[in-house]
Parts: sequence; C-alpha cells; structure tokens
Amino acid sequence: MYSAKGIAEILMNRPHARNSLGKVFVNELFSALEQLRFDEKVRVVVFKSEVKGVFCAGADLKERAEMDDAEVGHFVKRLRNLMDEIAALPVPTIAAIDGYALGGGLELALACDLRVAASSAKMGLIETTRGLLPGAGGTQRLPRCVGIGLAKELIFTGRQIDGQQALSMGLVNHTVPQNSEGDAAYQRALTLAKEILPQAPFAVKMGKLAINRGMEVDIASGMAIEGMCYAQNIPTRDRQEGMAAFREKRPPQFIGK
Repeated sequence: MYSAKGIAEILMNRPHARNSLGKVFVNELFSALEQLRFDEKVRVVVFKSEVKGVFCAGADLKERAEMDDAEVGHFVKRLRNLMDEIAALPVPTIAAIDGYALGGGLELALACDLRVAASSAKMGLIETTRGLLPGAGGTQRLPRCVGIGLAKELIFTGRQIDGQQALSMGLVNHTVPQNSEGDAAYQRALTLAKEILPQAPFAVKMGKLAINRGMEVDIASGMAIEGMCYAQNIPTRDRQEGMAAFREKRPPQFIGK
C-alpha cells in the first residue's frame, strides 16, 4: 500500500498468479483496508495492479482445487466479506483496470465506487465457464451498473468484454487508450482522484453514504437517509468554510471537519 497527498494506493503485486485471490493475498487486502478505514488523511483510494496486463485474474483456482466443499464455502464467504469491506470504505474508491479483470477480479472492481479501464482491458464474470457462479457480490453489483438484462447475459454467457464495450454498458466510468507503459487507466484514475481531492471530505463521505444506503431501500426511505446525512454535514467547519469562500470569492480550504 502506498499513500501520498490524500490519495492511497492499494498495489496488487502477485505476478506468478496474475493477482489471483488466494488466501494470503486476501488476508493482505483485509489488512490494508483495516489501516485505511481509520486514516483521516486518506481522501481517495485507488486500486491498481503492479503486474502488467492484468488487474486481477479472479479466484486462485489452483488453491481452490485443494479445498474440500466446506473450505470452499468458507473462503467464498470471506471473499464476499472482502468486497463488502471495500464497498464500505468511507472514502471514494477507484479501480484502475489496465488489463484482465475476470471473475473475482471484476467483482473487486465492482465493489469500488468508480472504475476506469484501458480500452484494451478485458473484463467478465466468467464463473459459468468453470462450473461456478459469481459468489463475491457480482450477481448483485453488476445489475446496478448495467441493468438486469445485460447482467444476466454477461453472467449466463461468461462473455469477456473490452474497455470500450464496458463503457457503453455503463460498467466503467471512463475508458482510455492503453499507453506504452501499460498504465493508462491508472493515470486516468489518478486524474479523477485529484478532481475529488479539493472537495469537502466530510461532504463527500456523507454523499457516498447517502447513495449507498439509499440504493438499498425505497425512495422515501432513501430521502430520509439523505436528510440524516445532510443534517450531519450542517454543523461542520467545512460547510462554514465553503459558504465563507463563496462570499469572499476565493477557493475554499477544507480540512475535513
């Protein structure tokens, strides 16, 4: 994990297994998330791969093949918990998809708030091609991005799509041509993170909370959740600073309080 100037980066670097989600790797991700959850200096988290050409290849099927049925069930539940922990981070999260994001790898990206992909990246919930089904949140998060019909088609067929197709479906926020270094999506993700950084941190957190919780309930309940989040923001120093900066015609200096 790397952190600088309010942007924390979770660097996935398991080259021999194409960043597949094995037990040790998952434990390391849990540890990184635990540190980030309570770091008030962090305002945006970017997930990126240090392995060229791959974001995350999904579950470690070689490791999985050595598990009995009970162990598989327990580990898949742990993967689901990992994705829930990513989704529950209080600050915005961005997945920089510069290569393959398959199965659990795409589910990891779906757990992030925003996704940026290279046009050459390959994405898919390919579990049905292995006799499986998405088990780490994919059946729930993918329909919220692309709609129920497209989600069913992608899951039923196990089809892989590229970054441009993902953009047209609404699966990613931005797509960019890949560069010679192989990190075009990461560079675009950093630009996006830097757009978020100057905004009021507490207001951004409350906005994320209102959206996430509101999506789980009917619109009337969602409006009530929005109202509660807004009420928490009213007494903040950042709101007062924002109003003062507007009156004085200057850029605001937010501190996250």
